Amino acid sequence: MSTLRPFGWRTMLATLVLLMQASCSSAPAEEQAILAAADLRVTRLANGRFQNPPGSPSVQSTWRDELSLWWKMAAGGELLSPPVPLDHVLPPAEVSASLDRLQSVDTLSWLGHASFLIRLDGKVVLTDPFLSTYASPVTLGPKRYVEPGITPERLPPIDLLLISHNHYDHMDRRALARLPHPERITAIVPVGLADSLREFGFKEVRELTWGETTAVDVLGVTAVPAIHFSGRGLFDGNKTLWAGFILSGRSARIYFAGDTGYHEQVFKRVREVFGAVDVALVPIGAYEPGNLMRDIHVNPEEAVALGQDLGAKILVAMHWGPIVLSTEPAFAPPARFRAAGKAGGYTDDALWVMQVGQTRATPISGH
Repeated sequence: MSTLRPFGWRTMLATLVLLMQASCSSAPAEEQAILAAADLRVTRLANGRFQNPPGSPSVQSTWRDELSLWWKMAAGGELLSPPVPLDHVLPPAEVSASLDRLQSVDTLSWLGHASFLIRLDGKVVLTDPFLSTYASPVTLGPKRYVEPGITPERLPPIDLLLISHNHYDHMDRRALARLPHPERITAIVPVGLADSLREFGFKEVRELTWGETTAVDVLGVTAVPAIHFSGRGLFDGNKTLWAGFILSGRSARIYFAGDTGYHEQVFKRVREVFGAVDVALVPIGAYEPGNLMRDIHVNPEEAVALGQDLGAKILVAMHWGPIVLSTEPAFAPPARFRAAGKAGGYTDDALWVMQVGQTRATPISGH
Protein backbone atom coordinates (compact mmCIF):
# COMPACT_ATOMS: atom_id res chain seq x y z
CA MET A 1 0.00 0.00 0.00
CA SER A 2 1.43 3.39 -0.95
CA THR A 3 2.06 5.96 1.71
CA LEU A 4 0.86 9.53 1.76
CA ARG A 5 2.53 11.89 4.18
CA PRO A 6 -0.08 12.61 6.88
CA PHE A 7 -1.38 16.12 7.43
CA GLY A 8 -3.06 17.61 10.48
CA TRP A 9 -0.72 17.55 13.46
CA ARG A 10 2.33 16.49 11.47
CA THR A 11 2.05 19.20 8.86
CA MET A 12 1.05 21.91 11.32
CA LEU A 13 3.88 21.12 13.71
CA ALA A 14 6.42 20.91 10.87
CA THR A 15 5.35 24.37 9.79
CA LEU A 16 5.53 25.69 13.35
CA VAL A 17 9.09 24.36 13.66
CA LEU A 18 10.02 26.26 10.52
CA LEU A 19 8.47 29.42 11.85
CA MET A 20 10.20 29.02 15.12
CA GLN A 21 13.66 28.54 14.78
CA ALA A 22 12.32 23.84 -23.87
CA SER A 23 10.01 21.52 -23.35
CA CYS A 24 10.70 18.14 -21.92
CA SER A 25 10.70 14.87 -23.79
CA SER A 26 8.66 12.11 -22.17
CA ALA A 27 10.15 8.72 -21.64
CA PRO A 28 9.26 6.39 -24.52
CA ALA A 29 6.06 4.36 -24.23
CA GLU A 30 8.02 1.15 -23.71
CA GLU A 31 9.95 2.76 -20.85
CA GLN A 32 6.74 4.09 -19.31
CA ALA A 33 5.35 0.55 -19.38
CA ILE A 34 8.44 -0.65 -17.53
CA LEU A 35 8.00 2.13 -14.98
CA ALA A 36 4.40 1.11 -14.42
CA ALA A 37 5.34 -2.54 -13.99
CA ALA A 38 8.08 -1.54 -11.54
CA ASP A 39 5.72 0.66 -9.47
CA LEU A 40 7.79 3.74 -10.39
CA ARG A 41 5.11 5.85 -12.03
CA VAL A 42 3.54 8.74 -10.18
CA THR A 43 0.22 8.22 -8.43
CA ARG A 44 -2.00 11.25 -7.88
CA LEU A 45 -5.17 11.06 -5.83
CA ALA A 46 -8.52 12.52 -6.83
CA ASN A 47 -7.84 15.49 -4.53
CA GLY A 48 -4.71 16.32 -6.55
CA ARG A 49 -2.20 15.17 -3.95
CA PHE A 50 0.75 12.99 -4.93
CA GLN A 51 1.70 9.69 -3.29
CA ASN A 52 4.91 7.85 -2.60
CA PRO A 53 5.47 4.53 -4.40
CA PRO A 54 3.73 1.41 -3.09
CA GLY A 55 5.62 -0.21 -0.24
CA SER A 56 7.17 3.05 0.98
CA PRO A 57 8.00 3.19 4.69
CA SER A 58 5.44 4.58 7.09
CA VAL A 59 5.63 5.75 10.67
CA GLN A 60 3.51 5.09 13.70
CA SER A 61 3.52 8.25 15.77
CA THR A 62 1.16 10.27 17.88
CA TRP A 63 0.71 13.96 18.33
CA ARG A 64 2.69 13.59 21.55
CA ASP A 65 5.70 12.34 19.54
CA GLU A 66 5.35 15.32 17.23
CA LEU A 67 5.01 17.73 20.11
CA SER A 68 8.09 16.28 21.80
CA LEU A 69 10.16 16.86 18.65
CA TRP A 70 8.77 20.36 18.28
CA TRP A 71 9.61 21.14 21.89
CA LYS A 72 13.21 19.91 21.57
CA MET A 73 13.74 21.92 18.39
CA ALA A 74 12.14 25.03 19.86
CA ALA A 75 14.29 24.79 23.01
CA GLY A 76 17.41 25.41 20.93
CA GLY A 77 20.70 25.40 22.80
CA GLU A 78 23.61 23.26 21.63
CA LEU A 79 21.28 21.07 19.58
CA LEU A 80 20.69 23.94 17.14
CA SER A 81 24.08 25.65 17.56
CA PRO A 82 26.59 22.80 17.86
CA PRO A 83 30.34 23.31 18.26
CA VAL A 84 31.79 23.30 14.75
CA PRO A 85 35.07 21.46 14.03
CA LEU A 86 37.77 23.70 12.57
CA ASP A 87 38.04 21.64 9.39
CA HIS A 88 34.30 21.58 8.62
CA VAL A 89 34.27 24.74 6.49
CA LEU A 90 36.82 25.67 3.83
CA PRO A 91 38.13 29.25 4.16
CA PRO A 92 36.52 31.60 1.57
CA ALA A 93 39.80 32.28 -0.24
CA GLU A 94 40.34 28.55 -0.76
CA VAL A 95 36.75 28.12 -2.01
CA SER A 96 37.36 30.58 -4.84
CA ALA A 97 40.87 29.32 -5.57
CA SER A 98 39.78 25.69 -5.94
CA LEU A 99 36.82 26.64 -8.14
CA ASP A 100 39.16 28.58 -10.43
CA ARG A 101 41.93 25.96 -10.40
CA LEU A 102 39.65 23.09 -11.40
CA GLN A 103 37.33 24.86 -13.83
CA SER A 104 38.61 22.90 -16.84
CA VAL A 105 37.69 19.45 -15.44
CA ASP A 106 34.56 17.74 -14.12
CA THR A 107 34.09 18.65 -10.47
CA LEU A 108 31.76 18.60 -7.49
CA SER A 109 31.60 21.55 -5.10
CA TRP A 110 29.61 21.13 -1.88
CA LEU A 111 28.04 24.39 -0.76
CA GLY A 112 26.42 22.74 2.28
CA HIS A 113 23.23 20.75 2.88
CA ALA A 114 21.87 19.59 -0.52
CA SER A 115 23.49 22.42 -2.50
CA PHE A 116 26.12 21.39 -5.03
CA LEU A 117 27.85 22.95 -7.98
CA ILE A 118 28.45 20.23 -10.54
CA ARG A 119 30.73 20.81 -13.52
CA LEU A 120 30.04 18.16 -16.12
CA ASP A 121 31.04 18.20 -19.79
CA GLY A 122 31.61 21.94 -19.70
CA LYS A 123 28.24 22.77 -18.13
CA VAL A 124 27.64 24.11 -14.61
CA VAL A 125 24.74 22.63 -12.64
CA LEU A 126 23.39 23.96 -9.34
CA THR A 127 21.26 21.75 -7.08
CA ASP A 128 18.76 22.82 -4.39
CA PRO A 129 20.47 26.11 -3.52
CA PHE A 130 19.77 26.72 0.16
CA LEU A 131 22.14 29.65 0.66
CA SER A 132 20.21 31.84 3.08
CA THR A 133 20.35 32.16 6.86
CA TYR A 134 16.95 30.65 7.66
CA ALA A 135 15.15 27.61 6.23
CA SER A 136 11.76 29.29 6.56
CA PRO A 137 9.65 31.97 4.88
CA VAL A 138 10.56 34.49 7.61
CA THR A 139 13.59 35.32 9.74
CA LEU A 140 12.69 32.64 12.26
CA GLY A 141 12.95 28.89 12.20
CA PRO A 142 15.92 26.60 11.50
CA LYS A 143 19.02 28.82 11.28
CA ARG A 144 22.38 28.00 9.77
CA TYR A 145 25.22 27.41 12.19
CA VAL A 146 27.80 27.76 9.38
CA GLU A 147 27.75 30.05 6.37
CA PRO A 148 27.17 28.62 2.87
CA GLY A 149 30.21 27.65 0.84
CA ILE A 150 29.65 30.62 -1.47
CA THR A 151 27.14 33.42 -1.83
CA PRO A 152 24.76 33.43 -4.82
CA GLU A 153 26.44 36.50 -6.29
CA ARG A 154 29.85 34.79 -6.38
CA LEU A 155 28.69 31.64 -8.15
CA PRO A 156 30.07 30.97 -11.63
CA PRO A 157 27.54 31.30 -14.49
CA ILE A 158 24.92 28.59 -14.04
CA ASP A 159 23.63 26.62 -17.03
CA LEU A 160 21.21 24.27 -15.27
CA LEU A 161 19.30 24.45 -11.99
CA LEU A 162 17.81 21.34 -10.38
CA ILE A 163 15.14 21.70 -7.67
CA SER A 164 14.08 18.42 -6.04
CA HIS A 165 11.03 19.69 -4.13
CA ASN A 166 9.60 22.81 -2.55
CA HIS A 167 10.70 22.63 1.10
CA TYR A 168 12.44 25.77 2.34
CA ASP A 169 15.82 24.07 2.80
CA HIS A 170 15.78 22.99 -0.86
CA MET A 171 13.82 25.70 -2.71
CA ASP A 172 15.17 28.84 -1.08
CA ARG A 173 13.33 31.90 -2.41
CA ARG A 174 15.94 34.33 -1.13
CA ALA A 175 18.83 32.47 -2.77
CA LEU A 176 16.95 31.99 -6.04
CA ALA A 177 16.14 35.70 -6.16
CA ARG A 178 19.86 36.49 -5.84
CA LEU A 179 21.14 34.19 -8.59
CA PRO A 180 22.66 36.28 -11.38
CA HIS A 181 20.92 36.18 -14.76
CA PRO A 182 18.11 33.69 -14.06
CA GLU A 183 16.84 34.26 -17.59
CA ARG A 184 19.92 32.43 -18.89
CA ILE A 185 19.44 29.37 -16.66
CA THR A 186 17.39 26.29 -17.53
CA ALA A 187 15.49 25.24 -14.40
CA ILE A 188 14.24 21.65 -14.07
CA VAL A 189 11.65 20.94 -11.39
CA PRO A 190 9.10 18.26 -10.44
CA VAL A 191 5.50 18.61 -11.56
CA GLY A 192 3.74 21.62 -10.06
CA LEU A 193 6.72 23.90 -9.42
CA ALA A 194 7.17 25.66 -12.78
CA ASP A 195 5.03 28.66 -11.87
CA SER A 196 7.01 29.19 -8.65
CA LEU A 197 10.30 29.24 -10.54
CA ARG A 198 8.92 31.67 -13.11
CA GLU A 199 7.93 33.96 -10.24
CA PHE A 200 11.59 33.92 -9.23
CA GLY A 201 12.59 35.23 -12.68
CA PHE A 202 13.43 32.02 -14.55
CA LYS A 203 12.26 31.98 -18.15
CA GLU A 204 13.19 28.45 -19.22
CA VAL A 205 11.51 26.08 -16.76
CA ARG A 206 10.76 22.44 -17.43
CA GLU A 207 8.59 20.23 -15.25
CA LEU A 208 9.34 16.51 -15.09
CA THR A 209 7.40 13.64 -13.61
CA TRP A 210 9.12 10.42 -12.52
CA GLY A 211 10.57 8.64 -15.53
CA GLU A 212 10.70 11.67 -17.80
CA THR A 213 13.94 12.83 -19.39
CA THR A 214 14.92 16.14 -20.92
CA ALA A 215 18.11 17.28 -22.63
CA VAL A 216 19.98 20.50 -21.91
CA ASP A 217 22.67 20.73 -24.55
CA VAL A 218 24.99 17.75 -23.92
CA LEU A 219 23.41 16.78 -20.61
CA GLY A 220 20.40 14.56 -20.02
CA VAL A 221 18.28 14.90 -16.88
CA THR A 222 15.90 12.18 -15.71
CA ALA A 223 13.52 12.61 -12.78
CA VAL A 224 13.34 9.50 -10.58
CA PRO A 225 11.23 8.62 -7.54
CA ALA A 226 12.00 9.87 -4.05
CA ILE A 227 10.30 8.83 -0.83
CA HIS A 228 9.29 12.14 0.67
CA PHE A 229 6.54 14.78 0.62
CA SER A 230 6.04 18.42 -0.34
CA GLY A 231 4.51 21.60 1.02
CA ARG A 232 5.42 25.12 2.12
CA GLY A 233 2.43 25.81 4.37
CA LEU A 234 -0.46 24.23 6.23
CA PHE A 235 -2.74 23.52 3.27
CA ASP A 236 -0.59 22.65 0.24
CA GLY A 237 0.82 19.30 1.39
CA ASN A 238 1.74 16.95 -1.49
CA LYS A 239 0.13 19.17 -4.13
CA THR A 240 3.46 19.36 -5.97
CA LEU A 241 5.73 16.43 -6.76
CA TRP A 242 9.14 15.58 -5.26
CA ALA A 243 11.94 13.78 -7.11
CA GLY A 244 15.57 12.81 -7.38
CA PHE A 245 17.50 13.31 -10.61
CA ILE A 246 19.99 11.40 -12.71
CA LEU A 247 22.30 13.77 -14.55
CA SER A 248 23.82 12.05 -17.60
CA GLY A 249 26.82 13.40 -19.49
CA ARG A 250 29.44 11.98 -21.79
CA SER A 251 31.91 11.60 -18.93
CA ALA A 252 29.74 10.51 -15.98
CA ARG A 253 26.27 9.78 -14.62
CA ILE A 254 25.47 11.51 -11.33
CA TYR A 255 22.48 10.83 -9.08
CA PHE A 256 21.16 13.63 -6.88
CA ALA A 257 18.77 12.36 -4.22
CA GLY A 258 17.17 15.58 -3.02
CA ASP A 259 15.31 14.34 0.08
CA THR A 260 14.30 10.71 0.40
CA GLY A 261 13.53 7.85 2.71
CA TYR A 262 14.66 4.34 1.85
CA HIS A 263 12.66 1.79 -0.13
CA GLU A 264 13.62 -1.86 -0.43
CA GLN A 265 12.76 -2.03 -4.15
CA VAL A 266 12.45 1.42 -5.74
CA PHE A 267 16.12 2.29 -6.13
CA LYS A 268 16.98 -1.17 -7.40
CA ARG A 269 14.24 -0.72 -9.99
CA VAL A 270 15.56 2.71 -10.93
CA ARG A 271 18.89 1.05 -11.73
CA GLU A 272 17.15 -1.68 -13.74
CA VAL A 273 15.27 0.87 -15.84
CA PHE A 274 17.84 3.65 -16.21
CA GLY A 275 21.16 1.91 -15.56
CA ALA A 276 23.82 2.29 -12.90
CA VAL A 277 25.26 5.67 -11.91
CA ASP A 278 28.87 6.62 -11.30
CA VAL A 279 28.40 9.08 -8.44
CA ALA A 280 25.51 9.21 -5.94
CA LEU A 281 24.90 12.33 -3.85
CA VAL A 282 23.10 10.80 -0.88
CA PRO A 283 21.53 12.35 2.25
CA ILE A 284 23.04 11.26 5.56
CA GLY A 285 21.43 13.61 8.13
CA ALA A 286 18.04 14.51 9.65
CA TYR A 287 17.11 10.95 10.65
CA GLU A 288 16.31 11.12 14.38
CA PRO A 289 13.94 10.35 15.98
CA GLY A 290 13.59 7.40 13.65
CA ASN A 291 9.92 6.82 14.39
CA LEU A 292 9.17 10.26 12.91
CA MET A 293 11.78 10.49 10.15
CA ARG A 294 12.11 7.08 8.53
CA ASP A 295 9.38 7.72 5.96
CA ILE A 296 11.04 10.90 4.65
CA HIS A 297 14.81 10.71 5.34
CA VAL A 298 17.39 7.94 5.10
CA ASN A 299 19.86 7.37 7.91
CA PRO A 300 23.58 6.93 7.07
CA GLU A 301 23.30 3.15 6.70
CA GLU A 302 20.30 3.50 4.38
CA ALA A 303 22.17 6.16 2.40
CA VAL A 304 24.88 3.61 1.66
CA ALA A 305 22.27 0.98 0.76
CA LEU A 306 20.63 3.45 -1.61
CA GLY A 307 23.96 4.07 -3.35
CA GLN A 308 24.57 0.34 -3.62
CA ASP A 309 21.11 -0.17 -5.10
CA LEU A 310 22.01 2.36 -7.82
CA GLY A 311 25.39 0.74 -8.50
CA ALA A 312 27.29 3.92 -7.59
CA LYS A 313 31.08 3.83 -7.57
CA ILE A 314 31.40 6.95 -5.40
CA LEU A 315 29.07 8.06 -2.60
CA VAL A 316 29.03 11.73 -1.62
CA ALA A 317 27.47 12.74 1.71
CA MET A 318 24.95 15.58 1.73
CA HIS A 319 21.92 16.90 3.65
CA TRP A 320 23.90 17.54 6.79
CA GLY A 321 26.40 20.11 7.98
CA PRO A 322 25.01 23.69 8.00
CA ILE A 323 21.64 23.43 9.74
CA VAL A 324 19.81 21.29 12.31
CA LEU A 325 16.51 19.72 11.30
CA SER A 326 16.37 16.75 13.69
CA THR A 327 17.71 15.49 17.00
CA GLU A 328 20.80 13.39 16.20
CA PRO A 329 24.12 15.11 17.11
CA ALA A 330 25.03 17.38 14.22
CA PHE A 331 28.40 15.76 13.53
CA ALA A 332 27.43 12.13 14.11
CA PRO A 333 26.28 11.26 10.56
CA PRO A 334 29.72 11.19 8.81
CA ALA A 335 31.21 8.53 11.10
CA ARG A 336 28.18 6.28 10.65
CA PHE A 337 28.27 6.89 6.88
CA ARG A 338 31.94 5.95 6.60
CA ALA A 339 31.49 2.85 8.76
CA ALA A 340 28.48 1.68 6.77
CA GLY A 341 30.26 2.36 3.49
CA LYS A 342 33.33 0.34 4.46
CA ALA A 343 31.12 -2.50 5.69
CA GLY A 344 29.42 -2.37 2.30
CA GLY A 345 32.66 -2.73 0.38
CA TYR A 346 33.49 0.91 -0.42
CA THR A 347 37.01 2.23 0.07
CA ASP A 348 37.87 5.49 1.83
CA ASP A 349 38.47 7.10 -1.58
CA ALA A 350 34.91 6.21 -2.66
CA LEU A 351 33.25 7.74 0.41
CA TRP A 352 33.32 11.51 0.18
CA VAL A 353 32.56 13.64 3.24
CA MET A 354 33.41 17.08 1.91
CA GLN A 355 34.12 20.36 3.64
CA VAL A 356 31.56 23.10 3.13
CA GLY A 357 32.87 24.99 0.11
CA GLN A 358 35.23 22.23 -1.04
CA THR A 359 35.67 21.37 -4.72
CA ARG A 360 36.89 17.96 -5.85
CA ALA A 361 37.57 16.59 -9.32
CA THR A 362 35.41 13.59 -10.15
CA PRO A 363 37.75 10.73 -11.16
CA ILE A 364 35.33 8.95 -13.46
CA SER A 365 36.29 7.55 -16.85
CA GLY A 366 34.10 8.43 -19.80
CA HIS A 367 31.17 6.45 -21.15
